[in-house]
Amino acid sequence: MRSRRIAVLALTGVLALSACSPDEPPPMHPAPGASGGGDPYFPDDGNGGYDALDYHVDVGYDPASGRLDGDTTVTAKATQDLSSFNLDLRGLDVASVDVDGQPARFTREKQHELVVTPSGPLRAGSTFKTRVRYSGVPAKTPHEGGPENGWAKTEDGGAYLVGEPHSASFWYPVNETPRDKATFSVTAHVPEGWTVLSNGREQGNTTKDGKTTTTWTEPNPIASYLTTIAIDKFTVKRSALPDGTPIVSAYAPGAEAREATGDRLPEVIAFLESKFGPYPQSAAGGIYLDEDIHFSLETQTRPTYAKWAEILTVVHENAHQWFGDSVSLNSWSDICLNECFASYAQWLWGEREGQNLDDRYRAAIEITRGSTDFWAQKLVDMGQEHLFQGVYDKGILAMHALRRELGEPAFATLLHDWVTQHRGANGTWAEFEKLVSRVAGRDLSGFLADWFKGTKLPADRNLYPGALRP
Repeated sequence: MRSRRIAVLALTGVLALSACSPDEPPPMHPAPGASGGGDPYFPDDGNGGYDALDYHVDVGYDPASGRLDGDTTVTAKATQDLSSFNLDLRGLDVASVDVDGQPARFTREKQHELVVTPSGPLRAGSTFKTRVRYSGVPAKTPHEGGPENGWAKTEDGGAYLVGEPHSASFWYPVNETPRDKATFSVTAHVPEGWTVLSNGREQGNTTKDGKTTTTWTEPNPIASYLTTIAIDKFTVKRSALPDGTPIVSAYAPGAEAREATGDRLPEVIAFLESKFGPYPQSAAGGIYLDEDIHFSLETQTRPTYAKWAEILTVVHENAHQWFGDSVSLNSWSDICLNECFASYAQWLWGEREGQNLDDRYRAAIEITRGSTDFWAQKLVDMGQEHLFQGVYDKGILAMHALRRELGEPAFATLLHDWVTQHRGANGTWAEFEKLVSRVAGRDLSGFLADWFKGTKLPADRNLYPGALRP
């Protein structure tokens, strides 16, 4: 009996080992990916269940009709076992969806959800490709206004796209949240005589049978709202930074007079490098529109400028190539990490030209001291309805006060360390606060709360730190 029992136990052990063989994958538990990316201000933006790795957008555009024909491939990595997943796409009609070369079922939900069900579940950790073919007239897709411009046509029939926080989903399927940055390329086909500008490096263009095809590639991770496309009869100027980084700037008909401003870009970037460290992007340049939109945007590598933009706008949007583009926010409540820095860069430029920033600061305090509305603007966690309030004016004062609280060497270290530690990734306000205190060598949470989260005039000791004290 004893020997028989041992044999039975031995056999049981062998069977158990066979059932758990390392060569066999574990069982799957597929579930739908989340239909939101987790941002508290925009809970429906983006999606969960996967990490987008790369977008290749192939579009044809007819300026006469405004029709866009798209064929986009999204490469992603599953972060859970997926039975289905969502992409964000607004307005356009979807003809077909393939996942890893196999037809997939799809439905449209809400205003922007494209729900994809592959032919079989996707295993967590696997990389998969989703190809979406679609078409429509993107200029007809409703947008919210304000800093969300959507797809717009120019008076001469061209087109451009700028928007924050929504822009990419107006022309290609995307995980539209800055939390999920990915590499990006676009191949565009337009009638001969038209020119296409986008992000990154120009990979050449060809013209055949009346069609011009151009490809642009951005190898650095990019938040989707920073991708762009502009189509017009541009005047294009090409040059390079001293290190060889290509510069491509384009001027729409009517905007040619701003070439002198655009020609100062190497000077602007050299100045910003002296403050923030090496230029972090693969290319540089600008898209100069002759459009009276009320904002310019820091589209990565190649900002898009409204017709009123001048040299301080160029400074601001290129400061974003460090703050906002290379180091992207994780939540929109931390928009100050983008805008407060870029706005303060305009003051730094003024200092370069001889302005006394301490005097300018004190004058601004005296002007605004009695304004309850001015000081009520929170710079961090301000609420969605106040997203772009305060960061362009109060934010500048907060940054100068922080500079004087830290002193010059520590402030310079802060700027360099922030962009170095988070290059190509995302940062949070909590991480920034920790870095400030580490660089200062003391706890500055009270100072930061007073300035960036407060809703009234900061305490006198924080209002006039260091050399600002009368």
